[in-house]
Amino acid sequence: MTGLSREAIAGLVAELAPRWQARHRDRLAARARSRRIGAGAKHRFGFADRLLATLVHLRHGLTHDVVAAWFGVHRSTITRSVAEVRPLLAERGCQVNDGVRLRTIADVVAYLGHHPRALMDATEVRVRRPVEGRAGRDRFVSGKSRLNTMKALVLCDPAGRLLFCGETRPGSMHDLTQARTAGLVDLLLQAPLGVQVLADAGYQGLGADTAGAVITPRPKPRTGQKSLPPSVIAAHHAARKRHSSQRIRVEHAIGHLKNWRILARYHGRREHFDATIRAIASLLSDHQHTDRTEITTGPLKALPTTPHHR
Repeated sequence: MTGLSREAIAGLVAELAPRWQARHRDRLAARARSRRIGAGAKHRFGFADRLLATLVHLRHGLTHDVVAAWFGVHRSTITRSVAEVRPLLAERGCQVNDGVRLRTIADVVAYLGHHPRALMDATEVRVRRPVEGRAGRDRFVSGKSRLNTMKALVLCDPAGRLLFCGETRPGSMHDLTQARTAGLVDLLLQAPLGVQVLADAGYQGLGADTAGAVITPRPKPRTGQKSLPPSVIAAHHAARKRHSSQRIRVEHAIGHLKNWRILARYHGRREHFDATIRAIASLLSDHQHTDRTEITTGPLKALPTTPHHR
């Protein structure tokens, strides 16, 4: 139901359960209390259950009522579980080959100092329309799809493995403006020589701003232009096609992101969209670095149990 192996879920439990318990203790200690921490009834819905419920919600885009019926708990329990676990997943960042995790664009640019090529694009996800009369309602209307969307910046390596997904903006913002407001221009100007980021025609002009670090396709020949010989025009089209074939991997990475049904059309609150897509990106990057050539024939092992928090 989650699309993840039992080993991957067990690793998430071992990694995130201590952080979740520590945050819960801090939250209890931050308020005035009539009795000590740990007194009273204990929660029966442990962290492993909360993690599984969150993964099912992200994978299939189900409402909290449906997930609650599956797990036999109240809807409010699922709502609290998703709100607690989703930020933990989002903060993990994207995994790279040597086990390092990239959480910000600055981390990606520093990583490109050793692996100098990346692919960049933006993706839009349809979201709920703001209520009538709310200020800034038109900011979410995309000029491309004419729908209410949120836009996320995606960076991956030449093999299509995710390096970063985030810096979400309203759908009306242009791809070029999104990259500039994310601070990518300043970071690439300080990057080592040889760093290359391949992008589509929506980022025309960013190459000049970054001293050639961002590479975009050559503009299309103007209609009716006959001053150039056919051989030059053919070379022009071949260069555009070569550039497109080199950056197709980022389109595949975006497609894998949207295999998680919650991103097919996002029905949640828009302020939670950034954490949602970053959480899915962290899970997808783990999957992309998993060695799937090994076939386990042993008996299935139970997931590790975590102590119920107090």
